[in-house]
Amino acid sequence: MRVGVIGAGAVGGAIAALLARAGHDVEVTARGDHLGAIRENGIHLRGGWGEYVARVHANELLTRGPELVIVATKAQHAAEALGDNATFLRGIPILVVQNGLDGIATASEAAPRSDIVGALATFASSYLSPGEVTVTATGPTYLGVAADKDDLPARYVARILGSVMPVSIVPNFVGAQWTKLVINQVNGLPAVTGRSVQEVVRDRGLRRVMTASMRETVRTAIRTHIHFEPLQGLGNRGLRLFAALPLWIGQALPALMARRMGRTPNPGSTLQSVRRGQATEIDYLNGSVVRAASAIGRTAPVNALIVEMVHEVEKTGDFATPGAVVERFRAL
Repeated sequence: MRVGVIGAGAVGGAIAALLARAGHDVEVTARGDHLGAIRENGIHLRGGWGEYVARVHANELLTRGPELVIVATKAQHAAEALGDNATFLRGIPILVVQNGLDGIATASEAAPRSDIVGALATFASSYLSPGEVTVTATGPTYLGVAADKDDLPARYVARILGSVMPVSIVPNFVGAQWTKLVINQVNGLPAVTGRSVQEVVRDRGLRRVMTASMRETVRTAIRTHIHFEPLQGLGNRGLRLFAALPLWIGQALPALMARRMGRTPNPGSTLQSVRRGQATEIDYLNGSVVRAASAIGRTAPVNALIVEMVHEVEKTGDFATPGAVVERFRAL
């Protein structure tokens, strides 16, 4: 099958390599040194799903008509990427693999004639060098469609992806997005401090801040009548209990999540963007919580401050010490 992957970074690059290894005809989009490295040497996949060098077609934009398009850009780049590649998207099924809450809506607006499937990747992948993608923790990818849509497109995509990686269809995709949003709370503080997720969680003060941001996310979702879909061991009952428990007990959740990542330092996707000098998708992670709270007349001060601090790092390039981070959150 001809597959186009728009955005061959940590997640898109891993998926593209797996599809190519299975014999699919894959074209990816990339830019700069990453594009040059893929053209010259392919995508070098390492880690949890084995080692493989995927020889794929690589260009800044798609150059031919695919039978399936996978959009794996950062959330803030999705609309532009879809618009730039619109010539080859009309009527083609589109899989949007993104964090946050807006992926399906953004793709539906950009490609109204296409069937849109959302995806949440729970595997951890790093792209720190051009052409190199390392899967640091394996996990399934969850697929779903908008609440008012038939799931036939999701089943079509699942048949293709399911042959190369673990895939599951969830009927309550919005609930799954919110559960993933809770999981993605591990990303902000590593970007602020320059430390791995595991290092952040080992620090008592930073772990308390991370726990507070997770609880604020869960409580915002509850107030917007979200039923959490089970992902990575987290489900509706457990997350509601987590939101009700004292903060000192709730710290067990990020500690458990860090242990599941294993010993390989996981920088998180937001810190990876900072290290590459790229804009992060923090406005679509913690920022989504802030907007959802505002929509119901409430605030999310912990998430708002994390967004603010990540943007400060983006502008200055200077990471904050754990003590400085904790001190800024004391005033909340």
